[in-house]
Amino acid sequence: MSTLSPIRVALVDDHAVLRAGLVSVLNSEPGLQVVAEATDGATAIEGWRKHQPDVMLLDISMLGMDGIATLQRLRGEFPGARVLMLTSSEAPEDVRHALAAGACGYVSKTVESTELIAAIRKVHAGEKVIGKSVAAQMAVEQEGGLISRRELEVLGLVRQGFTNAEVGRVLGISEWTAKSHVQSLLGKLQAADRAEAVARGFERGLLKV
Repeated sequence: MSTLSPIRVALVDDHAVLRAGLVSVLNSEPGLQVVAEATDGATAIEGWRKHQPDVMLLDISMLGMDGIATLQRLRGEFPGARVLMLTSSEAPEDVRHALAAGACGYVSKTVESTELIAAIRKVHAGEKVIGKSVAAQMAVEQEGGLISRRELEVLGLVRQGFTNAEVGRVLGISEWTAKSHVQSLLGKLQAADRAEAVARGFERGLLKV
């Protein structure tokens, strides 16, 4: 009596506790099997070469090469790679960057296990998937001219001299999205550079001494 082969999954995340939880959840689900784990982009790509999984779950915020850069390199070598982004960032910019880089789906780490398992199966079947909370976030993007809560967080970090990469790491978003937020702030505050944006932030009461 033959049985269908399980969907072979690779996990890429630099948080060991999260990976352990995912391994437990996925391996207990009939028809799913975790065959590889990685903590960074380079190891993720090497793991794909070695194990040839069916689906990769990939975080965005990682030390060194982030998830979107990892995805670009992976798809450059393996154009058919099916990758589902599983990340804490629900920033619409990150979603767009990931899909443009070739992601087959994008879900938040707040996702319920049933939704995540369904997303893995859909990606394996060749479908595109956007998680419910991510889709909701994309639907309520701030209107131009208004300073969003996330932009205020970015402005506070810019005040401290953080680079785009450091801002991304602190907030759990990609460097691309951090740069996008900074550029948006420059426009909304009518500032020529980061220093002027901080000065305008104080003038408008967005920043406190």
